[in-house]
Amino acid sequence: MAKALSSSESVLKFIKDKSIEFVDMKFMDFPGQWQHFTVPVSQFNAGSFEDGFGFDGSSLRGWKSIHESDMLIIPAAETMFLDPFIEAPTISLVCDVYEPATKEKYSRCPRNIVQKAEAFLISTGIADTVYFGPEAEFFIFDDVRFDSKPNGSFYMVDSVEGRWNSGKDEGPNLGYKPRYKEGYFPVPPTDHLMDLRNEMVQNLIKCGIDVEAQHHEVASGGQCEIDLRFQPILKAADQLLMFKYIVKNTAHKNGRSVTYMPKPIVGDNGSGMHVHTSLWKKGKPLFAGNGYAGLSEMALYFIGGLLKHAASLIAFTNPTTNSFRRLVPGFEAPVNLAYSQRNRSAAIRIPMYSNSPKAKRVEFRCPDPSSNPYLAFSAILMAGLDGILNRIDPGDPLEKDIYDMAPEELKNVPSTPGSLDEALKALADDHEYLLRGDVFTEDVIDTWIKYKVEREIKPMALQPHPYEFNLYYDV
Repeated sequence: MAKALSSSESVLKFIKDKSIEFVDMKFMDFPGQWQHFTVPVSQFNAGSFEDGFGFDGSSLRGWKSIHESDMLIIPAAETMFLDPFIEAPTISLVCDVYEPATKEKYSRCPRNIVQKAEAFLISTGIADTVYFGPEAEFFIFDDVRFDSKPNGSFYMVDSVEGRWNSGKDEGPNLGYKPRYKEGYFPVPPTDHLMDLRNEMVQNLIKCGIDVEAQHHEVASGGQCEIDLRFQPILKAADQLLMFKYIVKNTAHKNGRSVTYMPKPIVGDNGSGMHVHTSLWKKGKPLFAGNGYAGLSEMALYFIGGLLKHAASLIAFTNPTTNSFRRLVPGFEAPVNLAYSQRNRSAAIRIPMYSNSPKAKRVEFRCPDPSSNPYLAFSAILMAGLDGILNRIDPGDPLEKDIYDMAPEELKNVPSTPGSLDEALKALADDHEYLLRGDVFTEDVIDTWIKYKVEREIKPMALQPHPYEFNLYYDV
């Protein structure tokens, strides 16, 4: 019997068998964007998986200063995929970032943080696997324009299926524009994006991602969702970044633009990223039991941890000022810090589609797709583990329709933070649960808060908003 090839040997064999010409190294900056550089195959060999490649880290957001800029990336062989968007035959590899002097993983590398979270889980003995299944919604636009200058700013997005274009002369306008909040989910021709989503799914499958379904989402103007099969935490985070890359590039090749910005359209639904989570040990699910909604005691404590730390957790799961245009009370957004088996306005829902113990999971509905999945998934896991370790009671479920509740009842249900600034202040006050096992560090927490305040909150506070001219120009 032939010896099974290791992951690195399989990569080198694939390069040879498929006549690959380039190897693209992809790695994550601190806020949550993939970065990359490329080497010809002549510079890539078995030693590349140990020695890595040097690069300048001083220009990456939230990373090194100029006097300590040398960094090292080492590719993870198991992440290889054939890149369908590069003309020359090219494979992509996701990489870990290291300190070149010590060969230790860089503490601010988000992929390192999720690996430490997984290791901490195993060290507790509670479980050996945590699965994550994110549902990242997105918009597909046909035209996107924006600018911001000292004397003016604007944005304009457009979609051929945008309801606002129902009266536009499109030479001819054939109608079939989804009504606001009614895009879930009519058949074509009202759904203009069926073929494009199918092409996205085909590219995802070719790159090794297991897709469960695709469909139009609630909003007019091109809101869509493609559901990925749940995976262990590290693979789930890697694949979410692959998903964003593949979806964006498929749209771009078709003359369209994809955004994962949570709230690009006024008056219609924003894009969320409901995150499904479950713990397993030795191949057995741990969240199924005889408690509420078929949950185990462990699952209820996990929910207790999410609810207790939700305000600080949201600093990672909803990390942009735009995130809080979606998390607004009084609409369908999951702003109520409660749990329920059916109430979709609750922050945590227990899906009831199947009675199988393997399907029993917790759905955290607050997150949105602007988040860095390595940081968001790690923070969710650490909050849930804190609930288990400290046996945090989640309280009673929220079973009533939130819209039928009297104001005096509703005031007893806590809400998510109202702004990124509030979430960051909550993180500053409540992050001990993230420091366990050295998963997050004080440096990571401090850098995250400082980056968000200096680069996002303060600039937004200084920028006049276009709508302010509607409100105040004639004062």
